[in-house]
Formats: sequence, structure tokens, C-alpha cells
Amino acid sequence: MMEKLLKLSHGGRRAGAGRPRAEATQRIRVPESLMSVVQTMIDARKHRTVALFPSPAPSPLKLPRFGHRVRAGFPSPADDYVEAWLDLNDYLIEHKEATFFVQASGDSMTGAGIQEGNLLVVDRALEPRHGDIVIAVVDGELTVKRLEKRRGRIRLIAENPVYAPIEFKDGQELVIWGVVTSVIQKFKR
Repeated sequence: MMEKLLKLSHGGRRAGAGRPRAEATQRIRVPESLMSVVQTMIDARKHRTVALFPSPAPSPLKLPRFGHRVRAGFPSPADDYVEAWLDLNDYLIEHKEATFFVQASGDSMTGAGIQEGNLLVVDRALEPRHGDIVIAVVDGELTVKRLEKRRGRIRLIAENPVYAPIEFKDGQELVIWGVVTSVIQKFKR
């Protein structure tokens, strides 16, 4: 039905429209239950409303990293030398091609330090393990929860006691999109 719709809406060539000629395309199949999630991600990327994917060629941003840890007590004036330069891309992202960003919504993961509006760094190359915080698709919607694998059962656990665990029954499908590796939190806008 989608192909038919595309054929009917073809209006001819327009200057500057379409993809660059050198870029190859690929057709993928997506379960109908996930179409709205995939379309939301495509629309967000197209309109740049949410940072979902890293730039294909992120530019290095090296900032000074001071040599000593910051104490919560009295500061030492001897700790003011630069030990190294830190590139946040290298520090936060292990698998560049498999990493994306998504903004957290809600309060179900506050116990894990994830607050409303935080930016989550998600790595799709990592194998999800018991105890990992993951991005999962449940009933066609994305959620962030802690993965629990025990005695052959899989559950998604909120880090807020107000929310009950998400339990899966036989035959129910769980899709894990990736493992959350870092949380970026801004204190000042």
C-alpha cells in the first residue's frame, strides 16, 4: 500500500529534491507494530527535533581534562594543571556506527539517575545483559528500563517504586534497541 501511495504522489523532478546520486539506498522490512516508532525516528531526524543519531563524521572536540579529581570539600590550588585533552566522542562512544542518542521522558528511571530531559547514549552493538539499562520497544512504544533476566524469565524494571515491572508472557515480543551506556544531564540551560 505504501509503494502504491508513493507512485501516485510522484510529481516529477524538482531542483534540489531527493537524495544525492552517489548515495545507495536499501529496502528494509519493518513489522507493522513498529512502523509508528520507526516513522517517528525518521521524522525527528529529518526535522532535527531530537538528537537520535550521531553525525556520520563527528568533529573532534578536545577540551582540557585536569589532572586531579574534584573534591567536594576544600579545593587545593595545586590541582590546576591540565593532564590531558579529552574528546567527548572518544569518552562516551565506543561503537560510533552503532550508537545513537535519545532524550529521556518521564520519571520511571530516577533511581538510576535518569531524569526528564536527560540525553541517553545508546549502543546497539552491545549484547544486552542482566542488569543493563536498555531502550526497548513494548507494545509499539519506546521505553527505557533495567533488563532483568532470571530463571528463563525476562522483565523490564523501573527504577522508581511507583512503577510496576513489565512482565512478558509466552509469545509476547520484546525488541531491545540498545544498551544505555551514559546519561548526559544539563544543570543549566
